[in-house]
Amino acid sequence: MTAPMLRVPLGVRVADPADRARVAAFVRAHPDATPFHLPEWGEAVARGCGQSAVTLIAERADGRIAGVLPLTHVRSPLFGQALVSCGFAVDGGILGDAVEELASGARALARERGCPSVELRGGAAPGDWDVDTSTYLGFARDLAADEAADLLAIPRKQRAEVRKALATDLTIDIGDADAHYRVYAESVRNLGTPVFPRALFRAVLQTIDADVLTVRHRGRAVASVLSLYWRGTVYPYWGGGTRAARGLRANDRMYLALMAHARARGCTRFDFGRSKAGTGAAAFKKNWGFEGVPLSYASWQEGGARAINPLNPKYALMVRAWQRTPLPVANLLGPWISRGLG
Repeated sequence: MTAPMLRVPLGVRVADPADRARVAAFVRAHPDATPFHLPEWGEAVARGCGQSAVTLIAERADGRIAGVLPLTHVRSPLFGQALVSCGFAVDGGILGDAVEELASGARALARERGCPSVELRGGAAPGDWDVDTSTYLGFARDLAADEAADLLAIPRKQRAEVRKALATDLTIDIGDADAHYRVYAESVRNLGTPVFPRALFRAVLQTIDADVLTVRHRGRAVASVLSLYWRGTVYPYWGGGTRAARGLRANDRMYLALMAHARARGCTRFDFGRSKAGTGAAAFKKNWGFEGVPLSYASWQEGGARAINPLNPKYALMVRAWQRTPLPVANLLGPWISRGLG
């Protein structure tokens, strides 16, 4: 009879600067890692939004890392505070084989810092935490071999819209971060949400493998997207369009162009990101031939979790008011509000 294998206790601690290279190597080697697990992501968020980044590591007796949990300590005078993995990300969470140990360490760190909750976006869920699989859907699929095949992968009705976009007087360029911020800021104001600080986009572009693709109509930027690149996958992460973009079908042109651009960079997969179930954004991605897959987010709270979902009915009046806010005012106040959303 074979004796049961004993589980070796793991030590959990807060990583210090000397651990950075080890943590980065662990993340880059782990098959389930995302770009949001990288130390660079937490550092960019800290620089761009003034929130603090901390990483918990679980170590074996011989000092090898068994698991990591990157966290952002998000503080906001409007929305309270929480430990979030990962801050301003759509994925993250516990990476590795030390799920319960790292979850316990996160709870202890939250209590130490006075945070009433911990939020894990993706990754393995601790056994006794609340798990939400109904709010968000993720959309991803492989890229086709070329643009013609990309078009054929789009369902017929949406494909007709994309073909109309191809016949419009639109041009594409890469690298204009200022144009991207102007377009994105207008886009989110029109949706009724505050724009993130310009410094966050700048820090991500400087720190992560990322770039900007912009669509112009007669020289004027009408749609733009900041995308991340990781292990052959392109993540169109922060994208939007001006009011003129819809009539010009500039967003359709933008995403088809991004597929070609990403393929030229060696990418084989397109991750359209997350959208809330039942929203227009989710329908748009489905119309492009992407099937939504429920995302699993785990949370622990001791004294109440944050309520930051803009679809929450209590925010409906604020959303409508923000949509009517003059753009210069929204761009002035928005970053101060959004830096605490995480």
